[in-house]
Amino acid sequence: MTYLILGLALWTAAHLFKRVVPDLRASMGMAGKAVVAVAILGALVLMVVGYQRAAFVNLWFPPAWTVHLNNLLMLLAVFVYGMSATTGRLRGAMRHPQLTAVKIWAVAHLLVNGDLASLILFGGLLAWAVLEVIVINRSEDWVRPEPGPAKKDFVLAAITLVMFALIAFIHAWLGVWPFPR
Repeated sequence: MTYLILGLALWTAAHLFKRVVPDLRASMGMAGKAVVAVAILGALVLMVVGYQRAAFVNLWFPPAWTVHLNNLLMLLAVFVYGMSATTGRLRGAMRHPQLTAVKIWAVAHLLVNGDLASLILFGGLLAWAVLEVIVINRSEDWVRPEPGPAKKDFVLAAITLVMFALIAFIHAWLGVWPFPR
């Protein structure tokens, strides 16, 4: 669990660095971006290794129906994440689509995983996303972008379905069947 917790701490620190000490980050220029990128990559490695090596400590038994809710929430999470890149009518519909998607993703995974490592990983990333939104909202004003054409939202919906299928395939390939049995 140590690697998992260290990974979460590094992930949080790297993402908050720019907001907590903006003058230091700005003074570092491109080197600062490189430091943050390496820290985030290191955090990902620590979280993956820590999660894989964590002893299985069951906390609760999720009901079978939560798999359906998880998949529905994951479809929504992929769509919401994609809203950050859309130029359609949904552009600017919410201030933090990527962080909102992380929150949906984390809740979806907490619903279907009742072990301690999952609680730490997904609960930790949920807490990070909530904290990140609070910090950003306090430090920056937001100008809502103008919405674009509706046809771009249909493209987003199609991309969402393809990405969801790809994510499901990767889960199955890694040995985690994401659908009801």
